[in-house]
Amino acid sequence: MRRSCYVNYYVLCLVCWILLGITGVSTRSHSLVKRFDGMYMGPYFDSNIPTNITAQLGSHAYLPCKVRQLGNKSVSWVRRRDSHILSVDRNMFIPDERFQALFVDASDTWTLQVKYVQARDEGEYECQISTDPKKSHIIKLNVVVPKIEIIGDRDMYVKTGSTVAIRCVIKQSLEGPFYVFWYHEGDRVLDYQLNKIDIQTEKIDHDTVSSLVIHKAKREDSGNYTCSPSSLDSASVQLHVLNDLDQAIQSKLNHNVHSVSLKKTLKEH
Repeated sequence: MRRSCYVNYYVLCLVCWILLGITGVSTRSHSLVKRFDGMYMGPYFDSNIPTNITAQLGSHAYLPCKVRQLGNKSVSWVRRRDSHILSVDRNMFIPDERFQALFVDASDTWTLQVKYVQARDEGEYECQISTDPKKSHIIKLNVVVPKIEIIGDRDMYVKTGSTVAIRCVIKQSLEGPFYVFWYHEGDRVLDYQLNKIDIQTEKIDHDTVSSLVIHKAKREDSGNYTCSPSSLDSASVQLHVLNDLDQAIQSKLNHNVHSVSLKKTLKEH
């Protein structure tokens, strides 16, 4: 009887040990499935990561790198044109404060932020995982540089008392400027002078057009006028407000220049 009890006890222990072993294997298998989801064993790049990012000059660019199952590995950003290591995880290794490494845990995304993009920032950037061998994903940053110009010649000649319209056009821009300031000989022009100056900025098709209108122009309105959009280059024009005598002199100068040009052309032929 006692021997039978011992046998039953050992059988029970054996069954418990087998069940615990199966449970342990099941637990470990579940852990492995959770860690190595799908067909990938270890870190890998999300297939939906873009390979081209376009940003406008002066704006902020965001280069995303989504890494799955990173584990204890690190993510680095490298600028390919000079092999400069920009960041390792959240640690930056470049003195340019425009660059910042951002991480969003919920989306497994490491993003390289480039503030106030400059034309020289254009190029390829490499997102690396510290595996052996390393894994890399390359993103090309394209920088769009808007074209700014003032319509007409660089020198404008008008008669005193006339209405002058200077128009500045910003082309090839992804987004319009936040503002467009005008300057006369270095001083900002304001449009609060009633019946004297009007400044209007509007969107026409894909271009931004800013117009500076001067009513009843005077000699003192002559000088350099500069169109300066936010975060972009500027464009300038020289305005000449002439009275009758000035116009006569200018007409004579223009006639002499035309005559010289005509004689030179006839001589060449």
